[in-house]
Amino acid sequence: MAPADKHKWVFKARFRRRSFGWRSQPAIQRVKEAVSEIRKVRRKDPVLAAEGAIGFLERVSPALEQVDSSSGAIGTAVNRAIDQLVPIISEASVDEGRRRAWMERLFDALQDDRIPYIERLGDRWGDLCASREIASEQADGLLSITRRVLAPDRKPGEFFSGTSACLSALYSAERYEELVEIAGGDHVFWSYRIWAVRALAAQGRKTDAIRLAEASRGPWSSDLEIDRLGEEIFLSSGMVEEAYRRYGLAANRAGTYLATFRAVAKRYPSKAPETILGDLVETTPGEEGKWFAAAKSVGLFDQALDLARRSPCDPRTLTRAARDFATENPRFAVEAGLLALHWLVEGYGYEITSADVWAAYDATVAAATELDKGEAVLHRIRKLVGESQGGFVAQILGRSLGTP
Repeated sequence: MAPADKHKWVFKARFRRRSFGWRSQPAIQRVKEAVSEIRKVRRKDPVLAAEGAIGFLERVSPALEQVDSSSGAIGTAVNRAIDQLVPIISEASVDEGRRRAWMERLFDALQDDRIPYIERLGDRWGDLCASREIASEQADGLLSITRRVLAPDRKPGEFFSGTSACLSALYSAERYEELVEIAGGDHVFWSYRIWAVRALAAQGRKTDAIRLAEASRGPWSSDLEIDRLGEEIFLSSGMVEEAYRRYGLAANRAGTYLATFRAVAKRYPSKAPETILGDLVETTPGEEGKWFAAAKSVGLFDQALDLARRSPCDPRTLTRAARDFATENPRFAVEAGLLALHWLVEGYGYEITSADVWAAYDATVAAATELDKGEAVLHRIRKLVGESQGGFVAQILGRSLGTP
C-alpha cells in the first residue's frame, strides 16, 4: 500500500470548503461513500485508513457549511460516520509522536467546526488518545481553560470547544477525582456533568453516581441519557433486577412500541416476555392497543387481542395479523380482522382508503373460512358495520353484506 501522502483518496476531492449546495441528500451520500472508502482501505492498511479518517474529519464540517441541516439528517449521518471512524483512528498502531500529531490535527478540526458538525468528537477524545499517557497530556493542555468555563463564577456565555475533549481525556487518564471536582457541581450542564457521574461509577462509588445523575434531571438534561447511564451502572454491578426496575423500561425506548419491547427483552433475557409486556403496557395508560404487535411477535395472542380491544390499534396492523395467521392460527386471525373493522368503523387509521377496508374484510372472511365459521363471522361483521349507521365502512361493504 502506498504511503499516506501518495495514496489518492477519492473523497478528498469531493470534500472541499462549501463544496455542497443546500440539499442534504447528496451530501449524506458522499459522507457514506467516504466512510466506506476508509473502511475498505483499513482491511489492508489500518494506519493509512486512520490517516484517511482524520483527513475526512478535517474536511467534513467546512464542506457542509451551506447544506440545509434543519431536518437533522445530515447531522445524524456525520455522527454515524464519527462513530465508525473513531475506532479506526484509536486502534491504529502508531508511535506516540505520530499519535500526538494526529491529535493536533483533530483539535484544529474541532476548532474549525463552525456549524458545528463534529463536536461529538470531543466526547470520544479519550478513545482517540489510545493511551493513558497521551490522554493525560491532552487533558493537561486543555485543563486551565476548561476549569475557567466550568467555574461557578464564569462569565455569561463563556464557551470552550475543547471542554468535552478535556473531560473525556481526564476520564481515559483515570483522573477521576479531578473530573468530579471540575464537572460535578450543581452549576454544570448535564453534557459535562455526565463525566463526573461516570468518574464516580469508575471509582466504585455507584450510589454517589446514581445520586448525582438523578439530581441532574431538569429542562437542560436528557432523561434518556440519565436512564441509560443509571441502567449501565446497575448492570455493571450485577444488579440486574434493580437495573430493570428503575431504568430498564425507560432506558430502552425505541422508535416503535414493538422495537421498544424487543430492546427490553434483548437487554433482560431472564425476564419472561409476558412480564416485560405487562410492565411496558403500564407505562402507557390509554395506549394499550399500540402494544398489540409486540404481544403478537412472541406468540401472546390472547394478550394481543385483549390489548387491541382496550384502546385503538392501527387497523392496518390488525389486518396484517389477520392475513398472516389465517392458516396458522385462524381463531386469532378472525378476531384480529374483526378488530381491524371495528377500529375502521370508529374512524381510526391514517389516510384510510376503501382498499384498507376491503383488505380487512377479505382477511377476516378468509380466516373464518379456515375456521369453518364463515356465516357466523359474516353475521358479526354485519352487526358491526350496521352499528356505524351509514358510515364510511358501511358505504363500502354494504352491498356485499346485504345491508342498507
